[in-house]
Amino acid sequence: MKLNKDQTQKIALGVLMMLGVIYSYFDFLLLPIQKGCNVAINNTSGLEPQIEAAKGQIAKTQTIETQSPAALHIVKQVDAMIPEGAPVAWFPPKLSDFFKKNGIDKVTARVNNEVQDKDYVGYRRVNWGVELPRVDFISFAAAISDLENEEPLLEIQSIDIEAGRDEAQKQRATLILNNLVRQ
Repeated sequence: MKLNKDQTQKIALGVLMMLGVIYSYFDFLLLPIQKGCNVAINNTSGLEPQIEAAKGQIAKTQTIETQSPAALHIVKQVDAMIPEGAPVAWFPPKLSDFFKKNGIDKVTARVNNEVQDKDYVGYRRVNWGVELPRVDFISFAAAISDLENEEPLLEIQSIDIEAGRDEAQKQRATLILNNLVRQ
């Protein structure tokens, strides 16, 4: 079987078209799919650390959620311990009544400064200077002990006791207190 020139041209043209279709298939269809697949694999491998970090964050969040009822209970207890109003209005009388109950008559309290509390959101610390002009050492020590035990939101920063020259049994005491109050 001998092919004429026209049939040979048709076969050559068919082979060229077939090569064009194969080239187009690989270049325009298969190659972009492979590039997209490689990009997806690279992006996925880059996401694995982020996924692990997200899983860790989810675990922390779940831990916080399980601890939140206890924390809310503590916040309610703290709120119940803090009277309403400005601390300048309720703290000096409360302190004066406390020391009178322990046998110390004269108490002077003044605000030194106020600082935002870093650990407790919505609360601040008020720093007080408290002067007790005439105290007996034993009753003063007992009062300080009771103060620390009865007032959990109060922290004694420093105590300065100055001996009296006229009366040896009476001293002058100065306290620096730190008290937690609402914003």
